[in-house]
Amino acid sequence: MARGPRIVITLTAEEQQTLEMWAGARKGERRLVERAQVVLLSAQGLPLREVSRRSGLSPQNCSKWRKRFSLQRLVGLKDRPRSGRPPVLSAHQRLKVVALATSKPTDGHPRWSTRTLARQIGIGPTSVHRILQEGQLKPHKTEYGCGRSPDPEFEAKQAAILGLYLNPPNHALVLCVDEKSQIQALDRTQPELPMRAGNARRLTATYQRHGTTCLLAALAVHTGEVSGRCVDQNDHTAFLTFLKALYRQYPRKELHVILDNLSVHKHHQVQEWVRRRRRLTLHFTPTYASWLNQVEIWFHILSKEILRDGVWRSKQALVQQIMRYIKDYTQHRAHPFRWTYTGKPLVA
Repeated sequence: MARGPRIVITLTAEEQQTLEMWAGARKGERRLVERAQVVLLSAQGLPLREVSRRSGLSPQNCSKWRKRFSLQRLVGLKDRPRSGRPPVLSAHQRLKVVALATSKPTDGHPRWSTRTLARQIGIGPTSVHRILQEGQLKPHKTEYGCGRSPDPEFEAKQAAILGLYLNPPNHALVLCVDEKSQIQALDRTQPELPMRAGNARRLTATYQRHGTTCLLAALAVHTGEVSGRCVDQNDHTAFLTFLKALYRQYPRKELHVILDNLSVHKHHQVQEWVRRRRRLTLHFTPTYASWLNQVEIWFHILSKEILRDGVWRSKQALVQQIMRYIKDYTQHRAHPFRWTYTGKPLVA
């Protein structure tokens, strides 16, 4: 059988540098590394069998890549484009997935999932997931935001409260006051199993309720101190009693109390008592803007550290733990919350 002419490989400096880079790449494609080695070894004048031995490829493969390089140079070492598998889903099905995912379900579900979309259209959940990813659609996610407050005095009320936070009057104390109601004293029907290596803390799903309590709390904005009182029922009488206690707790201080628009805060008996106190001023947050009240931040800390997954044998035990936590927090952890918002001011 006649053999073809011997292929002589001669490299330019640029080709030599590129091939050495490909051959020495540790994270590159293995096939490209081997092909680059074949060409480099052939450029040294080594016979085909020696090139095959050193590169680990068969002589037929080595001959193939030497020919491809001699004809197309570096481009010839890369795989040629392939037609690929024809698409299984039609364009109409893809558009239907997108149209359904961006509309509200009519069967009572609040949102679509990949499985409900797949059942509705008649394709697999994996295909639905891939189409949603390509379109950057995430029906499982919901973003919440604060809508625009309808309060016509939003800007003035907001400015007054932020002014108290950032630049309070001299010799004045700014207090954020609010209630956390319906705190349940839950006991588990089986003893708690403590955490150990390999196992998390375990609680039974069944529980026994020993009543509820309501926490009235006041946060001193510029010191971080917290005052609190637990009551059985949150009404204007309990709120007024708590307000009087705060007034006595901070004598010779001008008090600015920030509240939301709960009806008990605006009860006529509360307003009448406040009118007769020279060093007490109430500031109400705008409508739908109770998030301006910083005590809500502290309520989140309380819920995360104490109330979540708690176990209490009685309502009294719950109240005692809450009051101990408030005392410990005020004595050892109290600090003003750091202002971090750097965006545009909120306007009505």
